[in-house]
Amino acid sequence: MPDISLTTVLFLCAAALLAGWIDAVVGGGGLLLLPALLLGVPHVPAPQVLGTNKAVAIVGTTGAAVTYVRRAPVRVPVKTAVRVGLAALAGSMGGAFFASGISNEVLRPVIMVVLLGVAAFVMLRPSFGTGETTVAVTRARIVTAVVLVGGGIGFYDGLFGPGTGTFLVLALTAVLHLDLVTASATAKIVNVCTNAGALAMFAYQGNVLWQLAAVMAVFNLAGGMLGARTALRRGAEFVRGVLLVVVFSLVAKLAFDQWY
Repeated sequence: MPDISLTTVLFLCAAALLAGWIDAVVGGGGLLLLPALLLGVPHVPAPQVLGTNKAVAIVGTTGAAVTYVRRAPVRVPVKTAVRVGLAALAGSMGGAFFASGISNEVLRPVIMVVLLGVAAFVMLRPSFGTGETTVAVTRARIVTAVVLVGGGIGFYDGLFGPGTGTFLVLALTAVLHLDLVTASATAKIVNVCTNAGALAMFAYQGNVLWQLAAVMAVFNLAGGMLGARTALRRGAEFVRGVLLVVVFSLVAKLAFDQWY
């Protein structure tokens, strides 16, 4: 592991805690965690940053998924989530395989575009996924979810990663017509699979800083479990403003580092 100061470790642990909380509530914890790693360890190659991010995120996502399944007031479609998750696992392994050639200079602009896209959607569609489910989940919708949501977003998660949780929530809400909280719970199960597939490939390639990941994972787990409880108790509206502040702050910082 590279030489990292105590201040940097504390910064990364705080980012992991907040990222776990955001990811559990509305998805997209990687929007904070991955840029934080890029800022905290700027001299580490991008594949190792991506691999370390996955090793941290899978712990918090698993904790959030378990909390949702155990405490959700509505039935979480676990079987559908597992089907989508298996496709996502395969997709994420493929994405992680191609990620080995990515540099930080390429990664930062991509993350900024993703961040701005998510921010625009959150701002323009504040009521998305707030109503009750009224459309039947047909076999065709499940197949669409498996192929597009699982395979497509899974590949993206392995290749880049940030925003995957948010994209899963939005896609599952649109395709399966779930309410936002149920979609968040379902997305967590799928996200565990995408993280597992990508992490397996990164670990095989030796692109994980395990010591740093282990420390950050403890905080990410705490944030994930707390965030799931927050979502179940208060819904996604509570975190919407916080997410936007974090997104725009990170875009500004990454833009400064990229061009100045």
